[in-house]
Amino acid sequence: MKLISQLTLATSCALVFATVGAKSVSAALVNYAFTVDSPITKGEGFFSFDDSTFSNGNFPVALVESLSFQFDNDSNVYTKEDDTEYPDYPIVFPTTFLTGTESVGLQYVFLDKANPSITYTIDGDEFANNTQSSRNTVSYRQVPEPTALGGTFIACSIGLLMKRKLTLDKKVKA
Repeated sequence: MKLISQLTLATSCALVFATVGAKSVSAALVNYAFTVDSPITKGEGFFSFDDSTFSNGNFPVALVESLSFQFDNDSNVYTKEDDTEYPDYPIVFPTTFLTGTESVGLQYVFLDKANPSITYTIDGDEFANNTQSSRNTVSYRQVPEPTALGGTFIACSIGLLMKRKLTLDKKVKA
């Protein structure tokens, strides 16, 4: 009985880690959430890019695969197609901010949907419109890949169940 439970645990763990590892290696999409918190306005967004597509050179960049941004208290949603230079933009670039934090920066220029005479620019940690600019107002955080979270949850659950079963087996034998 003990051999069967250990074999089940080993097989389950091997399958979970093989599945998670295979998807992580083949999927190079990286997801980021970003927040604009400036005197001009506030808003939140999300973007993803393929980190294997960074250009070679002094200033590596990658095209954004998907993007969604919305100002607080505004029903308009802005996407990558709203960039004024789409399809060549928006882009992502690796950077180190003044705080010493290594991250990526987004370069995205779009027109206000309610008032097209207003142009907004996100450039790294700076947010601007055609009249004002504000530094250190855009922050980024990487969003974990769902398969990695799922695999971790499954592995931990199996481990807890097996530990509970082993504890119950010891109590029955004692």
